[in-house]
Amino acid sequence: MLSASRSAPPVRALADENIPFARAALETLGHMSSVDGRALRPADVAAADVLWVRSVTTVDPALLAEAQRLQFVGSATAGTDHVDRAFLQERGIAFAHAPGSNASSVADYVVAALLSVAARRAEPLRGRTAAVVGCGAVGSRVARRLGALGMSVLKNDPPRADEAERADRDHDFRPLAEVLAAADLVTLHVPLESEGSHATHSLIGEEALAAMPEGAWLVNTSRGAVVEGAALERALERDHVGAAVLDVWPGEPTPDPALVRQADVATPHIAGYAFDGKVRGTEMLYRALCEHLDVPPRWRAEDVLAAEDDAFHLDAPDSSPGEAAWLDALARQMYDVRADDRRLRAALEGPAEGRAAAFTALRRDYPRRRALSRYRIAAGAVPPARRTAVADGLGVEVAP
Repeated sequence: MLSASRSAPPVRALADENIPFARAALETLGHMSSVDGRALRPADVAAADVLWVRSVTTVDPALLAEAQRLQFVGSATAGTDHVDRAFLQERGIAFAHAPGSNASSVADYVVAALLSVAARRAEPLRGRTAAVVGCGAVGSRVARRLGALGMSVLKNDPPRADEAERADRDHDFRPLAEVLAAADLVTLHVPLESEGSHATHSLIGEEALAAMPEGAWLVNTSRGAVVEGAALERALERDHVGAAVLDVWPGEPTPDPALVRQADVATPHIAGYAFDGKVRGTEMLYRALCEHLDVPPRWRAEDVLAAEDDAFHLDAPDSSPGEAAWLDALARQMYDVRADDRRLRAALEGPAEGRAAAFTALRRDYPRRRALSRYRIAAGAVPPARRTAVADGLGVEVAP
């Protein structure tokens, strides 16, 4: 086990430069160096005891070929498909990641994007039937939010259904074919798994799309390869899929411009990029490392978030529009998903050879966005019939 005691050498840590407050946290334990995670080389890791990465870095035997000192790898992400966890275990290298740290951020994005589409089309969200595919930390939050917005929610999660049945517990998960056929809105929140009985690679292809009712909406904030891009393009061309909200893309960081053009909301894999979630992810890695070192943590995310807060008070929108348009106007005071959409479309208008770099730059230089839960509005500014949608759908504090 690494040691951070006074009698032992300090921990030598290497962290992706885009993990917020990594330096402040890691320097409570020793020395910290930052690196561009996209350009990380085996020689960079050679002297490190601790490595913190994001999803842009593949952690595998090739990267760790010279890492003779490495004892701990942390990924500031919910997903782990970029990490060879079996290899780390074989080498005796501890691993931690940040499941759930960005869950509220993704839920914020899904709600904001759906309200944007509904307001633009002058269509309600209330009364729709939503299928939530994948009900972990993110999907379960999305299900609660959509329910608070007045939708009926169907849930699909085969691994959790199997677990419940093995334990002889009741559950409300339903088969994928059943929820797809019954829903006019499908939102995906699954990990990317290429093998096994619950593989999700190409989960939504020709057959799954055909099972959806004519005009159903599709949201993907999980991984691009969960959806077959060409099949979705054809379904959108035929208007079988009535609207698409896409934050992740087959072939990232070079999404197919044709699919981007067809999407109602197109963003560069930033659904989970709210500042609050990123800082929580840093804290999760830090606490896991402190536990590994057997030392008490001396850095807290809440101290950072409290210091960053302003008085995030919201103004009441005009009360005349329909509910979806009113909620959309409120949401845009906090997070305007249209701005992210415009930035991606503009970036992809350039030469083809520069699109990957442009996509990457949008993620790297993403502007600070706060969690919707950091905002508040006076109860008197919210029509009584919309208070549940504001408080539990948007996640905004309705102050007395």
